[in-house]
Amino acid sequence: MAERADREKPMNIESDALRYDDVKQVSVFTGKVVLTKGTMLIRGARLDVSQDAEGNQFGVVTAEPGKRAFFRQKRDTRADGPDEFMEGEAELIEYDGKADTVKFSRRAILRRYIGATLNDEITGQVIVYDNTTSVMTVDGGPAAAGATGGSGRVRAVLTPRNDDTRSGTASPKSPAPAPTAPLRKSSTLGGEKK
Repeated sequence: MAERADREKPMNIESDALRYDDVKQVSVFTGKVVLTKGTMLIRGARLDVSQDAEGNQFGVVTAEPGKRAFFRQKRDTRADGPDEFMEGEAELIEYDGKADTVKFSRRAILRRYIGATLNDEITGQVIVYDNTTSVMTVDGGPAAAGATGGSGRVRAVLTPRNDDTRSGTASPKSPAPAPTAPLRKSSTLGGEKK
């Protein structure tokens, strides 16, 4: 799950320009936008932010043409375990603070890191990640024509989980291999003389 404390943190945003509509309660940030909210980090070319009456925040990040916007957030982990991060890229990223979901659209990639090690990587046309349940849904979308078109298929690399590491108990070590005799030169190969 995402870092629970992030939901209560203020949203800090930097950009080249801002247009704020007080009537609609919408802020539009443009130009090298960087959003931080606790451990959450989002970067893109444009960010539209709104807030509902209950104070839930919503954001839509758009990438520069031909590029992808970026998302990263720390997950809640045990105090004695390694840090875990979810990291994603897409042409469009939508953050829903009320539902606590992140939606990646068009050329989407989502990665899970344990420490600094890439553990899982999933690609598709649309990826929706639910921070509260750690459930993701992935849609491959239609196959696109041309050399740069996508296959329309979901692709995933999933690393097996080591439950011993997660529970804090190490598995017993396998015994060390028996010593082997040193290699010697042979005057024959396959029974024949060299």
